[in-house]
Amino acid sequence: MVEPGLKRWLLLKNLLMEILIFFTIHWYSSLFFHTLFHHRYAAHALFAMSRTVEKLFFIGSAITQGSSYMSAASYGMMHRIHHAHTDTKKDPHSPMNSSNLLAMMWQSRNNYINIYNGKTVVDAKYKKDLPRWESFDRITHNWITRVAWILLYVAFYIIFATHWSLYLLLPLTIAMGSLQGAAVNWWAHKFGYVNHKVQNDSKNIMPVDLIFLGEAFHNNHHRYPGRANNGWRWFEFDLGYAAMKALHLMKIIKIKPAAQAI
Repeated sequence: MVEPGLKRWLLLKNLLMEILIFFTIHWYSSLFFHTLFHHRYAAHALFAMSRTVEKLFFIGSAITQGSSYMSAASYGMMHRIHHAHTDTKKDPHSPMNSSNLLAMMWQSRNNYINIYNGKTVVDAKYKKDLPRWESFDRITHNWITRVAWILLYVAFYIIFATHWSLYLLLPLTIAMGSLQGAAVNWWAHKFGYVNHKVQNDSKNIMPVDLIFLGEAFHNNHHRYPGRANNGWRWFEFDLGYAAMKALHLMKIIKIKPAAQAI
């Protein structure tokens, strides 16, 4: 027979694990769609897919990013501008233009919203071949939907959080997509090592990237933005590229030669 104290501890442990498992699944599922759909497909056109599969990626992005969902087309335009003006005053998300991480996140958010709303005039060369599903974005990209997602997250934490400290993960859950993009764009232009000399401050954050699915090899990416594999040295394993290869082998997507990428 299990003693009441031990039973209570086991219950709390199980609830703790459920929160951590949820956060981990949310982190990697959101990041999967961010790196493959928004970054490698929308911004750089590294692979092709059918319209049906593209819509499934839209839906997957909306579900996994939730309250931090971004328009793939607007993100693609912003990121192309980032590559064209990296670490200059015209860069829409560079730590060189902000005093700290939170300031950069807010600046990036404002630049993104201005592109989405059409307040920022974007050159035609940054608009070509972008995935668009405007009727879907009207449903998912508004404050009513964002607040609904936030309430859902709050309810989940109320039900499963066993200690006040777990609520520290709630803001990260709410801002998941923005957080992941900002983390890479802040740290990878501040700290790390360099494989290639480029005209900006991009760096590789870590030698083995299991956290950002290959996005941490940022210096490699800025040197060869049309290369599907962000890894360069033998120890730099790009999990995002591995996922692309698997989808390519299953004929869900078709990886393009580097010359055809953007």
